[in-house]
Formats: sequence, C-alpha cells, structure tokens
Amino acid sequence: MKNIQEPQLPAAKSGAELLIECLLAEQVDTIFGYPGGAVIPIYDALYDCREIRHILTRHEQAAVHAADGYARVTGKAGVALVTSGPGATNAVTGIANAYMDSVPMVVLTGQVSTDLIGRDSFQEVNIYGMTMDVTKHNYSVMDLRELPRILKEAFHLAVTGRPGPVLIDLPKNIMTAHTDLSPAAEINIRGYAPTAPIDEEAVHLIARKIESSLRPVLVIGGGAMAHGATEQLHRLAEIAQIPVATTLMGIGAFPTRHPLYLGMLGMHGTYAANRAVHHADLLICLGTRLNDRLSGKAKSFAPHAWKIQVDIDDAELDKNIPVDLGLCGDVGELLRKLNACAIKPKPTHWSEETAGWQRKVPHYNEAGVVGTLNPQEVIRLIDKHTQGNAVVATDVGQHQIWTAHHYRFSRPRSFLTSGGLGTMGFGFPAAIGAAMALGGSVAPPVVCITGDGSFQMNLQELMTAVDYELPVKIAILNNGYLGMVRQWQQLFYERRYSSVNITSPDFVAFAGAYGVPGLRAQTPEEADAVIRQALALPGPVLMEFNVREEQNVYPMVPPGASNDQMLTGDGER
Repeated sequence: MKNIQEPQLPAAKSGAELLIECLLAEQVDTIFGYPGGAVIPIYDALYDCREIRHILTRHEQAAVHAADGYARVTGKAGVALVTSGPGATNAVTGIANAYMDSVPMVVLTGQVSTDLIGRDSFQEVNIYGMTMDVTKHNYSVMDLRELPRILKEAFHLAVTGRPGPVLIDLPKNIMTAHTDLSPAAEINIRGYAPTAPIDEEAVHLIARKIESSLRPVLVIGGGAMAHGATEQLHRLAEIAQIPVATTLMGIGAFPTRHPLYLGMLGMHGTYAANRAVHHADLLICLGTRLNDRLSGKAKSFAPHAWKIQVDIDDAELDKNIPVDLGLCGDVGELLRKLNACAIKPKPTHWSEETAGWQRKVPHYNEAGVVGTLNPQEVIRLIDKHTQGNAVVATDVGQHQIWTAHHYRFSRPRSFLTSGGLGTMGFGFPAAIGAAMALGGSVAPPVVCITGDGSFQMNLQELMTAVDYELPVKIAILNNGYLGMVRQWQQLFYERRYSSVNITSPDFVAFAGAYGVPGLRAQTPEEADAVIRQALALPGPVLMEFNVREEQNVYPMVPPGASNDQMLTGDGER
C-alpha cells in the first residue's frame, strides 16, 4: 500500500515578501532607492522579484527626486525605498519638494525593530513625526496584519484628490515576521472624499461671466495638468478666445507656441502675462494656489477682475488671494461642463491686443558682447534642435526662469521643475527618473538644464545614468555664480556679492572620469554644434556652456511690488 502524503501547505511569507506582493498589486514597476541595515529584508525580497526594477541611486535625496520625476511624466505614484536614520533624513528634502508641488509618491522608509523604537537605537529617527508637515499622510506599520490595508490606502491617497507624497515607516522585525496574508483587494477610508462634484449652478455662472466679459484671462496652474484637463482647456480658450497665462508649474498645459499663450505669470513672468492679468475684468484661475511668487503684492493683484478660483483642495480657496467665486472640484470636470455650455463671448479685440504685448518681452540675447555666449541663446538652441518635444528638467535659479521663457513646450508633463520648495539639486535626478519612466527608442529626448551651482548638489548621480545607460543630456550653464542670489545682491544690496562666486571642477574632465562624453561651448556657433552632437550620441552626455557672468533674469517684479511694476532691464548690457 502506497504511503499517502499529507498535502503541503504553502510556506508562510515574510513581511517583506508581502510588501513586494502589495507593490505588485499596485502595478509598481520601478523603485528608486539605496539599501541599508534596516531594509535588508526588503532588498532580499526584491532579489527574487523580476517584475520590479530597482534603480540604485548614489544618494537618498536623489532617489526621491528620481521618483518625483518618474511621477511627473507618468501621473503614477513614484516609489522610493530608503533605510532608517540618515537614509530617511536624507529623503526629507525630496519628500517636501513633492509635497509642495503636489506630486504623487509613496516613500518606504526602514525603521529599527519595534522593541528598539524610542531608545536612541543605532540609526533610529522618528521619521514619522519629522515628515508629518510635508506628507499628505504617513503611516508607521506596528502590526504586520495592517500592512496590506496601509499599502492599499497609501497608493490611493497619493494619486487621488490633490496628489502628494505618502510615507510608510517599516520596522525591521515587521519585515522579518511571517504571515499568510495577501494584498488588500478593497479600500475604505472613512471620511476621505478626494473629489467634490462641480456645482451646475456655478458652471452656468462662470459661462455667463465669460459671455459678458470684455477682458478675460485664464490662469493655469499645475492642477490643470494633474487632472488631464489640457484638451478641454485648449478647446475653451479657442472657442471663447481667452488669453492664457500659466504659473511656473502650469507650463506645458497649454501649447507655448499658441497665439493665445501669453507666457508665465508672476515675479519673473512675461510682460504680456502680467499686464493682461492686471487689466483683466475676469480672471479664471484653474489648479493654482495663487502663491506669493505668482501674485506679487496681493492687494494689487488683478484689481479690476472678478476672480474665480477652482482647485481640488478647498484649503487653497481664498487662502492667498480673495476671490469672488471659489469652487472646490476637478478642473477637468469643470472644463468639460463649461465646453458643453456653448459659450458665446462678446466680440472684442482683447486677444489680439494681448498678443501684441507678447512681442515686447525682452530677451537680451542680441545685447551680448561679440564672441560671448548668452544663456537664453543656449536654451533656444536646445529648443530648436529638439523641436520643443523634449522632456526638460531644471534645477532652481536663473536657468530655471530662462528655460520657462525660452523653451517652447508643446505638451503637458514635459517641464519638470521645483516650483514650491525651490530645490537646487532636483533637476538631474528628476531627469533620471523621467528617462527611466519613458524608456524605449521612440521616447522623447530628456534634457537637464542646470547651473554650475545646482549641478554640484547631486552630480554623483552621473554614475546612475551611466549604469542604466540613460540618454539624459545635461546642459550646464556655467556663469561662475549662484546666479539668482547674485542678481538680488546686485539689484537690492548694492552689488555686495557675498558668498555667491562659486568655483567648479572641469566638468568635461569630470564627465570623462565617469566614461561620459563631455562637450564644451563658448560661442553660439560652438553651442549649436555641441547640442547637435549631444543629441546624436547614445546614453548620457554632459554639455558645459560658458555663459556671461552677470546676465540677469528679466522681467522681474521687485519684492513687495505689484505685478505691473516690473523691472524690464532696458539698457542692460
């Protein structure tokens, strides 16, 4: 008689293996991270997972910025994984950056075992408490049975309503414990209502206001992109012939080559955008919090306009600028309903008038000394050779504003920049994240436009780009200064240049040490040739452009002034 064997029960999985299953259930395909002692169990589980790519950055801040870039181009939640203690604290700047710019992200942090928490254990910090002010929500998993629910909730919270980063703190012993649980299939967060329906009466009121307005302006923020509203926005602007101004975060939501596009609004906004808003009688603000950099002196912002603000987050309504109608809801839904109203605006010459103002925006590249290279010219050449189709990541400073003005973006989710926090060091790792997300031979080019100061914040990530053969083209505008701070010191502190002259390595030699082609240009002719060559080469390429040292960003609204009091820099050489 044959021995009848007892059926084999599946071996219990570890908490780390359950975590990977939960990530797969959320269709995660890429994680940016850096290992350490507290997350070794998670990395061990990742070793056998072929469905998720782990991208090893060289710094935890860069891992979070790369997840941020991934999220911005895809609309999906980016995922970062860091260890406890210094790994978690290194990630805080990236988390805060994503929070300020409403970027969906799930950040997994390692933590010491639960029995060691609160005892000043090796590599222990209270990252849960530290990040409460810069996350949409955060969790500390103290019971393995809660892990499936927490993972499901975290991804739902990150991408719904106003997007943002969610942090999950994972004690080591929770990850090594065993369970037979599976990923959660359903979600129910009591009291969480990510979207409110758009009131039909408010839609009709807005439609009537557009029909009776003589000088309407649409102000578009990053929220219009997040809700997939760009096609409806394009339609409304053309039907009603309403000029469009964007915030820094809204660039790309409306084609910059369109005749109705006035440019960016605010402290460094175009003459056309600032003047149009100042003279408008109707202002429709979609997906923007109307912050101080946008509005200038709040009491003087659009003084003649009936103001409408639409935002997914009701906390932003009336917060910075008093409005006549604040509407909480999805911008895309509002635009669809407005377009269904068959709006018939009054015939005016407003759109033609504002288009005439646009041509008066100063560019200054013609004013350069013969034989020198202007930064604006470099950006226009990058635009020319990529035909406005690149995904462009920037750091923060003068080059950021020049890019906003002179690169002519043709589609949404193609301008990656740190708007709210203003984080130097963001651009290059964000470009790496974007390149990982886009992949493929037919993907648009990815260009990082940065400054000599900003690039030195995260230049070690060149090795990450090399390891994964990412076709990121780095354009360093090297002027030997922390340019935006220097500009303020020049204009408002009597040229008392304090600690803004910055030295740099030989960037071309630096690139060579990583096995990356390094190219340098000092004239417009050299710049043109370098950009063409870089775009033709496979993999990462570093371009250094030695540009004029004391070139300023104009227009500029002085601090405390209203947007109609712009410094234009006329006569600057």
